[in-house]
Amino acid sequence: MAATKALGFFIQPSLNRRKEVRVSVVQCSVSSLTSTGTVSGNARLDSPISLFALVNLFPELWIEIGFRFKFYKPWSSYNARLVLEDGSVWSAKSFGASGTRVAELVFNTSLTGYQEILTDPSYAGQFVLMTNPQIGNTGVNPDDEESRQCFLAGLVIRSLSISTSNWRCTKTLGDYLAERNIMGIYDLDTRAITRRLRESGSLNGVLSTDGSKTDEELLHMSRSWDILGLDLISDVSCKSPYEWVEKTNPEWEFNTTSSHHKESYRVIAYDFGIKQNILRRLASYGCEITVVPSTWPAAEALKMNPDGILFSNGPGDPSAVPYAVETVKELLGKVPVYGICMGHQLLGQALGGKTYKMKFGHHGGNHPVCNNRTGHVEISAQNHNYAVDPASLPSGVEVTHVNLNDGSCAGLSFPAMNVMSLQYHPEASPGPHDSDNAFGEFVELMKRFKQST
Repeated sequence: MAATKALGFFIQPSLNRRKEVRVSVVQCSVSSLTSTGTVSGNARLDSPISLFALVNLFPELWIEIGFRFKFYKPWSSYNARLVLEDGSVWSAKSFGASGTRVAELVFNTSLTGYQEILTDPSYAGQFVLMTNPQIGNTGVNPDDEESRQCFLAGLVIRSLSISTSNWRCTKTLGDYLAERNIMGIYDLDTRAITRRLRESGSLNGVLSTDGSKTDEELLHMSRSWDILGLDLISDVSCKSPYEWVEKTNPEWEFNTTSSHHKESYRVIAYDFGIKQNILRRLASYGCEITVVPSTWPAAEALKMNPDGILFSNGPGDPSAVPYAVETVKELLGKVPVYGICMGHQLLGQALGGKTYKMKFGHHGGNHPVCNNRTGHVEISAQNHNYAVDPASLPSGVEVTHVNLNDGSCAGLSFPAMNVMSLQYHPEASPGPHDSDNAFGEFVELMKRFKQST
């Protein structure tokens, strides 16, 4: 059958074996008619809506060609796979970067703050699955970054929002990930995968958009890789010392007591993958901060005459970075120290305790923690796969906080050496802020030590 041109619409009708008419719409250059019946406007027939507009404009065409259409689909196709080491294969749609990556898959239960999660260096070496079904609806903006780049290996979500709705938004999540070469997949059953992780524990997996690789090849990759023993800190730490002066923006300040500390204290912050809002909260409490690399010698840190030392959060296994444990040991008892997440685990080992890998870790902004000293329950933000074994700690070390979900150690104190630590993130950006006063406790610890000396 010959091609027909109808008011700018190029249509190629054909008959299939059932003698049913199929129509391929090649191009649309006209969208409406004037009152005189002439053509005006321009449009592309690239969605079902414009197809129905065509039918409304030309009802006689609908009668002529029937109800079967074949046209370009504006939605994405399943072009990616997540292959887990347990042998399961999950078809998905990709966004962001393309390629093939291998990492450990963990799930995060936060309802908000996906941009903070993307830029948290503690996720290096991991794919992050968000249990919140819809991600991307607020886009991204330059103010919510927690570090200089995205360190996670990939993002796994149920539904990618088709629009953004936030006055601070500067770009979409897909464009943001593509610019940073981070893979993302969506439209797969994240609830089923989360159940699998809860039952089996964290699993290694492969994300791939490469159709030339078989499922068996990807499965072999996932089973050949192991996160245990990897030094992930070296890649996320800064390379040279720098000063940090920025405080929490007054527009976002939530703790008015943080500005009551009139005396300033000099703090050396070891960067094991530090989040910027930890630094902002310390600065808001009156601290003058110098950030140093993870390999910075203890002797050099003491030469800077600090009032206290912070050991930051970071990715991976604390047993894989013995040099960091030795640095912590050399600094214990010299000045007050405060450990957060990885810093907490390093302190546990430096004090003579042991750490262990958890079944699926703690990742989310809604973990209840009991403060044993006050009896209060704090809702906390957590991100770790390792924990300190309290039974392995020496006499004099106190477990100050306990995770109420599983009873694991969530905080330590050793008054004899002016040590305090938390297994979670007290800055908790974007929230909750129940544990922010821990920064004030560190300031008070430095104040008492300075007065005693």
